[in-house]
Amino acid sequence: MPTPPANPSTALPTPLRIGHGYDLHRLEPVPPEGGGRPLVLAGIEIPHAKGLVAHSDGDVLFHAVTDAILGALAAPDIGQLFPDNDAANRGRASIDFLNEAVTRAAKAGYRIASLDSTVICERPKLAGFKAAIVESLVRALRAQPGTVNVKAKTNEGVDATGRGEAIEAHVVVLLVASIV
Repeated sequence: MPTPPANPSTALPTPLRIGHGYDLHRLEPVPPEGGGRPLVLAGIEIPHAKGLVAHSDGDVLFHAVTDAILGALAAPDIGQLFPDNDAANRGRASIDFLNEAVTRAAKAGYRIASLDSTVICERPKLAGFKAAIVESLVRALRAQPGTVNVKAKTNEGVDATGRGEAIEAHVVVLLVASIV
């Protein structure tokens, strides 16, 4: 059996690649006088008394999707590509990070075959926002309708997420070679 190349970027393309992404951000009350960051998921602003604590806009879902795609490509993760100690990323829209991951996938010859995500928070309830979140993800990923799923769960009052102090997202993505 031949020895695989040491550098993953020189490896022969495979028809399928799978990646997992995860992100968590703290939530803090939005000051009554305004300011602070809103709660944003997949680029959709969700009305809530608490906003995100983050260097960028803190969109946990876009961050987890970005890392899932980068992971599937065996590429550096979001923190390596867009470090939080780089002033250029302060307050930056997370769609920029996701666009970079999608572009890298396309350049490597892959497209999104399927994406499944779970957002975990106690409040706000996300059921009324899921369709808009899915539509935003489909657009951002340049994916086909029906290939993206978003689930919303609580943590049943357990840990910081369960106490409403944080929000988190888990994502699994399947990339398929564009020409299969």
